[in-house]
Amino acid sequence: MNKKELVDTILKNKQLAEWSYAQGERCLNHIIATIVASVKKGDNVSLIGFGTFTKVKRAARIGTNPSTGEKLKIKAKTVPKFRPGQEFRDAVK
Repeated sequence: MNKKELVDTILKNKQLAEWSYAQGERCLNHIIATIVASVKKGDNVSLIGFGTFTKVKRAARIGTNPSTGEKLKIKAKTVPKFRPGQEFRDAVK
């Protein structure tokens, strides 16, 4: 499912039937931007039953180039992480 399909699915909800596609897309964009901004500043975003978005630090490490076998230094970096909630995990089983 891509973003357009997600907005279309959200707008099929009877409570949102009066919303235009543009309104639905703006709402989804705002939700995503809010999650990104919160995680960027170091806050966790927990959506009960869905999951938690966090910011984690990865340590520097030594990797290997699979083509040449050469050792490479991989710098430390900060990355986003998503941990699914129990209800989400159970639904996917």
